[in-house]
Amino acid sequence: MLSYRHAFHAGNHADVLKHYVLASLIDYLNQKDKPYWYIDTHAGAGCYQLDAGYAAKNAEYTGGIARLWDRKDLPAALASYVEQVKAMNADGAMRLYPGSPLVAQPRLRAEDKLRLFELHPTDFPLLEENLASAGRQAKLVKGDGFAGLKSLLPPAPRRALTLIDPPYEEKKDYQRVVDTLADGLTRFATGVYMVWYPLLQRSEPRLMIEQLKQLPVKGWLHASLTVHKPRSDGFGMHGSGLFILNPPWLLHEELQTTLPYLRDALALDAGASYQLEQQAS
Repeated sequence: MLSYRHAFHAGNHADVLKHYVLASLIDYLNQKDKPYWYIDTHAGAGCYQLDAGYAAKNAEYTGGIARLWDRKDLPAALASYVEQVKAMNADGAMRLYPGSPLVAQPRLRAEDKLRLFELHPTDFPLLEENLASAGRQAKLVKGDGFAGLKSLLPPAPRRALTLIDPPYEEKKDYQRVVDTLADGLTRFATGVYMVWYPLLQRSEPRLMIEQLKQLPVKGWLHASLTVHKPRSDGFGMHGSGLFILNPPWLLHEELQTTLPYLRDALALDAGASYQLEQQAS
C-alpha cells in the first residue's frame, strides 16, 4: 500500500516531537570528531509546503510547529529546532516545513553522509529535488527502507543514526520494525536507532514497544507525548512516541525538561500527558 502521504500531517505535534529529538541526537553525535552516517528508512519528500496543497487541507501544523513559532521561553534544544525551521522561512511567514532529511542534512558536517530510502513514486522525485544541494554527501534510493537497511550495516565509519519511521499503513509494519532492528543489531550493535510510532487505541503499538524492550542492547529510551484524550469512538491518533536504542546518556535528562514543556504547549485538552522511561547501559 502506498496511499499514505506525510504532507497531510507536516509540522503537526508528532513531527515536532520526532524532529526536535532527531535534531538533538545529531547534535550529540557531532560532539565527537569521528564521522557518521544518517540513515532514513522512510524519508518522505524531504520538505513540505504548509500554506498550500495537502498540508493546508487539515492544517495540522497549527497544533504543532505553529504553537512554538512565537514562544520566547523555549528550552534551548527546542529553540534550536524551531530556529532551524524558521531559517527555511526567511520572511518570517510559516510556509515551509522540513521533513526528517532536511532536519538532519543542515546539521551534518562535511565528512558525514546521508543514506535515504523512499518507496513512494511521487515522493521520491520530490526528495531528489529537495536534497539536490546535498550533492555527493547524500545517496538516495527508491526502494523499501526495511530491506535496504541490511545493505548499509555496518556503516563504513562504524557510527550511524538510523531513523525508522514507517507510515504503519499495514499492521505488519509494527512487526517489521522489530524484525528490522533485531537483524540490524546483529550487524551493527553499537548504532543509534530511533523508531517513531503513533499512539492509537490498538494493541499493535503497545506490543511493538514490549518487543523492542527485549532486544539485546546496552540501553534504550522510550518517550511519548499525548496531546488529547483518546476519542470515544476509538479512532484517530492522540499522540506519538519514540523508542531509541543506544541513546546518548544526556538525552534522558534533556527530555525531563522538554517533554513537560511540549505537553503544556501542545495540549488540546486535559488529557495531554507524557511518558519517559529508560534502561541505562
